[in-house]
Formats: sequence, C-alpha cells, structure tokens
Amino acid sequence: MELSAAHIGFMLATVALVLGGGIWAARSVKSAEGYSLGGRAAGAPMVAGTIAGTVIGGGATVGTAQLAFSVGLSAWWFTLGSGIAFIIMGLFYARRLRASGLATIPELLVENYGARAGIATSVVASLGIFFSAVASSLPGIGILSTVLGISPLAAAGLLLALVVLYVFFGGMKSAGVGGILKMGVLWTSLMAAGFFACGALPSGADFSAAFPGGGWLSLFGGGVGEGLAHLASMIVGILCTQTYVQAIFAAKDPKTAAIGAFTAALIVIPVGLPCVAVGLYMRAFEPDVLPLLVLPMYLAEHLPPWVGGVALGGVMLSIVGSIGGLSLGVGTMIANDILARAFSISDEGKKLRLMRFVVLAVVVAACAYAIAHPDAQVLILNYLSMALRGAGIFLPLTLAVFCPKRVAPRWALFSMAASTVVAVLFSTVLPAPANPLFIGLAVSAGLLAPGFFAIRKGA
Repeated sequence: MELSAAHIGFMLATVALVLGGGIWAARSVKSAEGYSLGGRAAGAPMVAGTIAGTVIGGGATVGTAQLAFSVGLSAWWFTLGSGIAFIIMGLFYARRLRASGLATIPELLVENYGARAGIATSVVASLGIFFSAVASSLPGIGILSTVLGISPLAAAGLLLALVVLYVFFGGMKSAGVGGILKMGVLWTSLMAAGFFACGALPSGADFSAAFPGGGWLSLFGGGVGEGLAHLASMIVGILCTQTYVQAIFAAKDPKTAAIGAFTAALIVIPVGLPCVAVGLYMRAFEPDVLPLLVLPMYLAEHLPPWVGGVALGGVMLSIVGSIGGLSLGVGTMIANDILARAFSISDEGKKLRLMRFVVLAVVVAACAYAIAHPDAQVLILNYLSMALRGAGIFLPLTLAVFCPKRVAPRWALFSMAASTVVAVLFSTVLPAPANPLFIGLAVSAGLLAPGFFAIRKGA
C-alpha cells in the first residue's frame, strides 16, 4: 500500500487538528478529579464525545471491515451492540449512576460489598479493558508500519506518542474534545467511503458468484446463537466498562448523563455499516488482501486522495482515541481505588501524577502484547474483553445500582471471583458447552442468590 503526498498531507493535517484540540483542552487540568472527571461539568456533547470516541476504535473500524471481509454483515454486531448498550445505559443506568456522586465502578461496589470488592473489581475490569486496548493497538501498529514503511516496534513507539498527546495531559477533557472532533471527521469520511463501496458492489447473479454460500447479508450469518452472544457480550461488557461509566459520572447532572448516552448511541450504531460495505467490496474485488489492512487499503487506493487521507487520519484517531480512553479508565481505577489507598495518597497533585503514570504503563503494555501477538483477530479480542469484564461484574453492579445493599458482601465477592475465573477458563483453556459469558453469568447468579437470601434473613 503506497500513499501519495496528498494522502499523507491530509492524514497528518487531520491528526494534528484533533490532537491540537485535545491538547488545548488539557490546559485547565490541575487536579486528579479534573483529569478523571473533567470537574463534573460535562455537557451532553462532551459525554457523547468521550463515549463514542472511545468505543469507535480499531475494533469498530478496522476490525469490523476485517471481519466483514470473512463473514459479511454479521460483523456489524460490534457497533450495533454498542449502540443498543448505550440506549440501555441511558434508559436505566445513567441517571442513577450520576446521582451517586462517585468516580469509579469499584467505589460503587465498595459501598455495597466492602473494600475487598473494590480491589477485585479494579483488577478484573482492568484485565478486560486491557484486551480492548490491545485490540485497538493491533491495527494501529499494523497501519503505521505499513503506511510509513517502519518496523512494528517503531510503529508501536509512534502510536504510544500519539496516545500520550491525545489523553495523557488532559484526561477526560482531552478525550471529550478529541472525541467530538474525531467523530465528526470519522463519521463523515466513513459514510463517504461506504457510499462508494456500496455503489460498486455486484448485484444479482454477480453478487451470488462473488459471495457463494449465502449468509453474507444476514446479521445471523454465523448462526442466531452466535449473533445473540455477540450482542450480549457488548451490552454486558459496555455497562461494566469504567471509561463509559466515567463519562456518565463526569456529566453535570443526571439528565445530561442520560442524553449523552443516547447521543452516543446515535453516533455509534451507523459507523459499522460503511466498514461492512468496504469489507464486502474488498472481498469481491481484492480477495487476496491481508484482512487487517482491508479498510486502510480501500481508503488509500479506491478514494480520491483528499477523502482517503482524511479518512485514514480519522481511522488512526479512532485507534488512538480508543486506546487513550480505555487506558484512562484503567488508570483511574488502579490509581484511585488501589494505589492511592494502599499508599495513603490524598494530595491531588500526587494522585494526578499517579494516574498519568498508570495510563502510560497500560498503553506500553498493550502495545507490547500486540507486537507479541500480531495475528490476533481484532473483534474476537474485543468480544473476549467484553465477556471477561462482564461475567464477574455485571450482576453485582446491576444489583448495586437498582437494589443497593441487598446481597451479603462475602457472597458478592465470591461471585465476582468465581465467575471471572470460570469465564477465563472457558475462553482460553477448556472446551465451552456455551458462550463463556453466559457460563460466567450463570455462575455469578448462582452465587449471588444465597447472598440475597442471607441479607433477608439477617445473616
């Protein structure tokens, strides 16, 4: 894949514009709360920008096109499921979460289940979020390495630098402003790319010849069970992700939090469709392309240079923003709920430096893992991530939101630990009789039930 000077110029200008906006927003960040929550003054656009700017990353763009190249329309489940999850968040969770006045998911669980639940939640949620960061690092390293003709290690270093510029200095404010700018660029350019790709796809008998076997235009091309499992993974995983809940906590009031979640859903749901169209186009006309490079190659070789350059810049920003937003969530939890408590750090300046250090460490670790596993499927890692963080946390979190202090703490802690271990084992080692997420949720429910009845009996 070779880029012209026009491609590179428009791509660099797009990246510089958005990163500049994030750096500008970082000027007012002087405290840990300002870094992690933006002073709790975010309007609906900032809430939506933070959420959409994080979830629309490598998986939603490059990963969706990659999977559509192999399976067709069912690759849309990632962004479709994300949007449905944000609608559910806006309808049922957002107002209650914002009204709590907290900063992290572990803080909510500590209030209901004790201090050990907070540590367990921080570790489990951080592990799940880490794999999402890896899923965005993979295409980021691949694109930079291919486009610039540099080694994967050098590409990882450049990606790290871009993430630092995006979120390291300004935290939530940079993520919100950068997310708004990024989504404007990405949404417009991807829709243009999808329009051109759809118009060029074969139809009728020619389509059947190019895509034999059927199921290419079905959301359930891999089976109804698989499609519903992907949807459930997205809903459960997103509702348990610190970064998205953190954006809700940052809203200026509960109503704004709900509107921000609904707005994010409207932005996110359509994004997967042009990526699917590009994946199908490349399958029909360039079936030998490396699947990970389906989207960037289409943007570089099948669109006018200025459109392709802006779109490539948007894709890179989607990857950078996703890694940055996810790392911010992990950094907030680990710094706020584990390290600051363990070392009795209360000074805002020290907590701010600690959060930045953890964010940087997460990005470095994600890039290192991506370099060591270059052939991993981006969306599969995302689905695994959602399942891992959701299996152990979703039901205890939901009970804490809607039925506070109704489960005995020891049973809640046991539920979180056991269901996460089961989900990990069935995801990586043991043959699973069903989707690992469903197995983990069943274990979680089975262990929470005795805790619910223990509280009722006064135990």
